[in-house]
Amino acid sequence: MRSRKTILLSAVLAVLALSAVASATASASPEWHFGGTTLSEFEGETVVGAAFSSSLKSGGASTTCAHFLYNLEAWNAFGFGEALIDELPLYECSTTAPNCTVSSIEPEKLPWWAGDYTFGGKHYLVLEEVYVKIVYGGTSCTLGTVHLTGTAGGLINNSNSTATFSKASFEATGTGLKIGATPVEWTGEFPMEAFKASREKAVEVF
Repeated sequence: MRSRKTILLSAVLAVLALSAVASATASASPEWHFGGTTLSEFEGETVVGAAFSSSLKSGGASTTCAHFLYNLEAWNAFGFGEALIDELPLYECSTTAPNCTVSSIEPEKLPWWAGDYTFGGKHYLVLEEVYVKIVYGGTSCTLGTVHLTGTAGGLINNSNSTATFSKASFEATGTGLKIGATPVEWTGEFPMEAFKASREKAVEVF
């Protein structure tokens, strides 16, 4: 685990990096809770999970990965829930794009910053500076190598400790992804499970 000094520095940087996401429609920022207890200030907790289902849709074609995992380091700083996504392995990916296969798909420029926000009375996890490199193959495939970039907001459901990314959650948070100039729709539901001191406790944001 990172030292307390390192976590404090990361928290300060995260507040600055995420400030642009907050808008006039967002209320006070929520914090991470585990088992109903607020995570102590600057105390880190690891949250992991694998998508129940997840796909990217762009230009009428979808790219789906059978195994979409993540590792997230969460903490609260100055009354604000923050996180750092440092691992995002993707496996067994396929696409509906004509004559194309997915040769490789890999998140780049990790770690990605994330923060907890409230919009319209609902809580969201907002990912900053998303960057994914996708290489499509196939002798007749015209896609080649593309880069997915942008920000992504997912709705947090405290009743079952999940974060769901959808068109509605993107609109609510004012976030968006694209490949070049083409918008990308990301759908996926991700369970959130504490992995360290709060293991087997409910993961909540409020």
